Amino acid sequence: MSNNARAGTIWVQVDGQKIEAKGEFTIQPGQPKREAIVGVDGIHGHKETPQVPYVEGATTDRKDFDTVAFRNITGATVTVRLANGKTWVYSEAWYASEGTMTTGEGEIGFRFESAYPAKEI
Repeated sequence: MSNNARAGTIWVQVDGQKIEAKGEFTIQPGQPKREAIVGVDGIHGHKETPQVPYVEGATTDRKDFDTVAFRNITGATVTVRLANGKTWVYSEAWYASEGTMTTGEGEIGFRFESAYPAKEI
């Protein structure tokens, strides 16, 4: 990868198995969300609420891809490496999607969630 790369290619692995990444991905590391606490006399401070750590995207279906097993994944380690060199690791992740498939390009949408914040390595 180029030192100037900021976006583009992505590499995704689920429990050590590379999956064919397709389209736009969304990554939520799971850091707390901060929101202002507002009183009638001004800003009093902020509160923090948890956010679900997740990675969401799509893969391309193929004859040897077990879609049922894919949808049943729990307790997985999901690794996402971006073109900019950052790598995010989700531990104890589970498949959390409807499992919708499209026929136009053989696409399977997916989302993996975890109870633990993703680690940037």
